[in-house]
Amino acid sequence: MMGEHQSQHATDPARLVKRSVVVAGHRTSVSLEDAFWAELRRVAAIRRCSINALIAEIDEGRSGNLSSAIRVFLLLNRVQQG
Repeated sequence: MMGEHQSQHATDPARLVKRSVVVAGHRTSVSLEDAFWAELRRVAAIRRCSINALIAEIDEGRSGNLSSAIRVFLLLNRVQQG
């Protein structure tokens, strides 16, 4: 049942998705799980900024891997919301 597997795969929040973004004027790729991409879109919409702008903000304060920095930012953002 190939179609059934594909539809489950498409809605899997743990599925890793690689997307291209622009950070500091440079194109780079970021790999995040679907759940984190959805949260990134949500936070960007609340802040009324683009995903690229939000990632650039996260990038400015990071000390390690960008994907990890995004995950930690989103987690801390949720914790602060209560």
